[in-house]
Amino acid sequence: MKMHKRYISALVALFFAVPVMAQVPAPAPKQSKPMLLKGATLHIGNGKVVQNAAVGFDNGKITYAGPQSEANLSGYDVVDVTGQHIYPGLIQPNATLGLNEVESVRATIDWREVGEMNPNVRSVIAYNTDSDIIPTVRANGVLMTQLTPVGGTISGTSSIVQLDAWNWEDAIVKADEGMHLNWPNMLIETGNSSADERLKRMAAEREKTMLELEKLFRDASVYKSGKHDSENLKLASMAGLFDGSRKLYIHANYGKEMIEGVNFAKKHNVKDIVVVGARDAVAVADFLKANNVSVIYSGVHALPSRAEEDVDMPYKTPYLLHKAGIPFALDYDLSIHGTRNLPFIAGTAAAYGLDKEQALAAVTLNTAKILGIEKQAGSVEVGKDATLVVSSGDLLDMRTNNVTYAFIQGRNIDLNNKQKYLYEKFDNKYKNQQQQVPAGATSSSSGK
Repeated sequence: MKMHKRYISALVALFFAVPVMAQVPAPAPKQSKPMLLKGATLHIGNGKVVQNAAVGFDNGKITYAGPQSEANLSGYDVVDVTGQHIYPGLIQPNATLGLNEVESVRATIDWREVGEMNPNVRSVIAYNTDSDIIPTVRANGVLMTQLTPVGGTISGTSSIVQLDAWNWEDAIVKADEGMHLNWPNMLIETGNSSADERLKRMAAEREKTMLELEKLFRDASVYKSGKHDSENLKLASMAGLFDGSRKLYIHANYGKEMIEGVNFAKKHNVKDIVVVGARDAVAVADFLKANNVSVIYSGVHALPSRAEEDVDMPYKTPYLLHKAGIPFALDYDLSIHGTRNLPFIAGTAAAYGLDKEQALAAVTLNTAKILGIEKQAGSVEVGKDATLVVSSGDLLDMRTNNVTYAFIQGRNIDLNNKQKYLYEKFDNKYKNQQQQVPAGATSSSSGK
């Protein structure tokens, strides 16, 4: 019994010994008074830059964004951020952040549903606002994300959330805004008889999937126009594709697959089409432009798709898309840990053709337009949500990115996270050890 009590006491002591700073910070309270940031360089997100600017916001909405000399400072709590930079909060599309915590632990993985055709699956209800990863992402300026289901042929619907909330209902910015279709891979014969036998079986499976897709889209179109005694959730969830209220995100990389997928959607009268991944987008740029298709490009930090391509092709693809007039945004290809690097892939694109403000737009305003939230997010303009970040250096440069303030809908976000806590913990440990070494002493390994 005594051993049992000592064991319990030890567990309780261990629990209370866990530092608060290592936990996920509580969501910030609602903005209670007007605030104005002054003296910084303002990067609006639409290509314009204002030197010595001021940004004011109240009740979560931007009330002023322009030169400091023209701002009325009365009534605001003024924060001097002279010498720093103000940016719109970055938006990560096509992400599983909050749906996948530890890949080796099945119970923490909520990004995929069982089955191949799941148009009625809602990713947002599985969103974990207490994910340890979310605060590490906010610390680099990413304040909104598109929760995207994966797996199967039709994965389900995505929703857009802001990254400071108690639960998924509080987090929603736009719910169930699009459906995700993983286009079946095309197959190429190799000339190897044993390999081609396997390809024939795969081709038969692909043909079966294509027939199922045809039937599903045809049935959904008919279902939308009729009355029914009972609701079919799968068919009902697809109705928005045919009236433009819901986007169809086609995940495809190979040029012919992109063309085939878009033509399929057009054939079934889908109104709003976005291609995700799009490694070959430059090769089919004329087709995409003619069909008014937007692109979420996932391959900036990747190797070239083919041996004959330029070694820097992935880096300069955003510039080539911009030059071709294709509406595009950048993402980090469903990587939960890579999401924090979103500003840096924009920085890479800026080093390979885009100017800095065009690269910024590719992770802010362009993304907001593609996701359909440009009226409330994506740029620092009057009337929009006060979702913005302040950095002491260039936000798109990993050497100088240093977010000092972050606001989501006017709320001042706690930028502490587990990684910062661990860095400070071990940094202090080795600093203290160095201070304890007597003057003139050498380490035991110095003579080796």
